[in-house]
Amino acid sequence: MTSPPRKLFGTDGIRGRANEEPMTPELVLRLGRAIAHVARRGRARPPRVLIGKDTRLSGYLLETALAAGVCAMGGRVILCGPLPTPAIANLTESMRADAGVVISASHNPYADNGIKIFGPDGFKLPDAEEAAIESLLAGTELDSPRFSGARVGRAERLEDATGRYIVYAKATFPRELALDGVKIVVDAAHGAAYKVAPRIFEELGAEVVSLGVRPNGKNINDDCGALHPEHVQNEVRKRKARLGIALDGDADRVIVVDERGDVVDGDALMALCATRLLAQRRLPKRTLVATVMSNMGLERAVERAGGKVRRTAVGDRYVVEEMRRGGYGFGGEQSGHLVFFEHARTGDGIVAALQVLAIVVREGRPLSELATVMERVPQRLQSLTLASRRPLETMPELGAAIARVEAELGRDGRVLVRWSGTEPKLRLMVEGPSPAALDRAIATMEAAARADTGG
Repeated sequence: MTSPPRKLFGTDGIRGRANEEPMTPELVLRLGRAIAHVARRGRARPPRVLIGKDTRLSGYLLETALAAGVCAMGGRVILCGPLPTPAIANLTESMRADAGVVISASHNPYADNGIKIFGPDGFKLPDAEEAAIESLLAGTELDSPRFSGARVGRAERLEDATGRYIVYAKATFPRELALDGVKIVVDAAHGAAYKVAPRIFEELGAEVVSLGVRPNGKNINDDCGALHPEHVQNEVRKRKARLGIALDGDADRVIVVDERGDVVDGDALMALCATRLLAQRRLPKRTLVATVMSNMGLERAVERAGGKVRRTAVGDRYVVEEMRRGGYGFGGEQSGHLVFFEHARTGDGIVAALQVLAIVVREGRPLSELATVMERVPQRLQSLTLASRRPLETMPELGAAIARVEAELGRDGRVLVRWSGTEPKLRLMVEGPSPAALDRAIATMEAAARADTGG
């Protein structure tokens, strides 16, 4: 049965400009009520909900509203403060909480904020459960339960939340290895990992050059982190570091920089890790899960190593859902969301960086050399802000243009056109052996899309 359509939840929770619709304290308070109401079902005890956040100024506003909503339904709130999104997923499962919530807009500017919800198993809620919460928000079921007196919920702070995550993340690094003498540059984007990221690598023995570790509520993702790896690139070259690590605002993804200062994106990291897992016979069903955005070169690298790639829709939640459904163990996105089921239930930029570092240390080779396991197929990406957002099947000019481009590329290339799940933009992607042909293809499809929508 198809779940009802979702209006609030996108590909990664609810997101928008803080203190404007839909990210208002009024909605978030009601969302807290809905989360506690769902978590209470079938349980005699009050539901327990963990709440974490990144470093945005609006985090205080929304954290308070969310906690109030949970307490209004008799729930117990456990406040974790600024922590990476994957830390909340891990703590939700390890503490046997009924739900975990992260207040973050990931890589968006500081004025935006968002809500991500995890179930008791540490996984993001599936589409159907998010749709059910939306129905609760729009209906009247939440209006009748009123908890008063001793039944009102309470909130408390988990004082050792940071320490718990540091211990967990360090345990994912092979015990027989160490980072002694390894110089790395770490950019935490003035975000959720500003405390934990440097400490994790330092406690494993690394010499850490820290960037983006002075949040002020407004500088998260601002000219730093995974969106601006050029700062890590410059520091790696300047400090002659072994590699660099750039995280996004909630630290669920990573961009790695090799010793020459060149970016190694998620596709190359997946190729590197997947081929090693295949060689060690540790990749379940010899299959890597990636999205439709991953480069054709990734498929070719994995196939040469005796494996295969299974593709999903864009969004790490869909990668994880396919991994669970198919019994796979490793997957990710070109953007740097890497999911190792052996260690985590969602993308974790720090854990992913540790797995890459383990390969670098174990093999004693520079990352620039290791990354040649994948030969990238030329790719062009274009994001269009159009006059209107229309279903692709109602855009005949674009459909005809796509068909022409696909016929020209044949088996040596591919085309992907989709609407963004988080922004009002049309994404165009094309791959093939000829950069000039790719430029023509993008121009052809852009003109067709604008003709269909009136600009």
